[in-house]
Amino acid sequence: MAKRDYYEVLGVSKTASEDEIKKAYRKIAIKYHPDRNPDDKSAEEKFKEAAEAYSVLSDAQKRQQYDQFGFDGLNGMGGFGGFGGGFSMDDIFSMFGDVFGGRGGFGGFGGFGGGRQRAQYRGSDLRLKVRLSLQEVATGVTKKFKLKKDVTCPECNGSGAEKGSGSETCPTCHGQGYTVRTVRSILGMMQTQSECPTCHGEGTVIKNKCSHCRGTGITKGEEVVEISIPAGVSDGMVVNVPGKGNAGRHNGINGNIQVFIEEEENDTFIRDGQNLLYNLLLDFPTAALGGEVEIPTLGEKKKRIKIESGTQPGKTIRLEDEGLPAVQGYGRGRGDIIVNISVYVPQTLTRQEKETLEQLRQSENFQGDASAKRSIFDRFKNYFS
Repeated sequence: MAKRDYYEVLGVSKTASEDEIKKAYRKIAIKYHPDRNPDDKSAEEKFKEAAEAYSVLSDAQKRQQYDQFGFDGLNGMGGFGGFGGGFSMDDIFSMFGDVFGGRGGFGGFGGFGGGRQRAQYRGSDLRLKVRLSLQEVATGVTKKFKLKKDVTCPECNGSGAEKGSGSETCPTCHGQGYTVRTVRSILGMMQTQSECPTCHGEGTVIKNKCSHCRGTGITKGEEVVEISIPAGVSDGMVVNVPGKGNAGRHNGINGNIQVFIEEEENDTFIRDGQNLLYNLLLDFPTAALGGEVEIPTLGEKKKRIKIESGTQPGKTIRLEDEGLPAVQGYGRGRGDIIVNISVYVPQTLTRQEKETLEQLRQSENFQGDASAKRSIFDRFKNYFS
């Protein structure tokens, strides 16, 4: 089933503000929340669909990519399109729990079956820039990075507790991770939930904190990370690497790595989407008489093409499927190499060359008739339009 437009999913316009997007998501998430719709697969899918849309439209970088390139621009960024598979309900609550008033889940709303999730910390994301050559874009490439980042504490294995110690049930919330209070409203008495101030939503408290990480479960460290960049990416795209960012406190969820793509200029080709533009400079005799020339490609081999006699400057020749691939199969298979033909006019001539050209200038074939002049005018007009 085809994905729905993210703005349509949340019911907002493409010019919606960050606050409007957040309010729209909150409204839909409340309507289809699992506690309100137990054992309702349809409601669960709508809940996940809304979370997917919000994960993109609430992130300025992802929203820009989506507005410019649609779903294709998001490919490889992560954090979208995965809630039905790699992401669980706990992940959604952990990532977007702040929308409902708490880190752990559906806080601030009573009467939904007491289904608030315990807090689970999420590590922050890391950002990297990588410069790619056109050849690397064409084939895809794996890059290695040595990163300084938050890692799981080796002394306590991320628990935050000293060796031989552990955690105990929070005495304030009795392991629930939240506290409940009853308030009076125009609708009568209602119960609201809020994050426990003692355990901060975890449901447990540490008896003796690990001296190495001071109870956080994470320390500063280094890690060598291999990142695979898919073929076909373009300048400005972001490749998301899930789970390779900073470690989450108390064995929480790892953050991601966002890899920002920068594309190096190429001396041979100009990129136009999946197509590559190549300027072929012909000498006048070849343009007039015809012949064969070699055109470079992205591989090691060159492509021989035929030049028809009387070839005019501005003519283009298309070499199909010699361009760049689509990102991970999105879009058509490969682009083309488009050869634009220019004709070289020498700036200095020998006496003999000048005499030869003077003789040729008197020939009607070198005068150009009305149709030839009209063809040149049309190409000139199309260029500026």
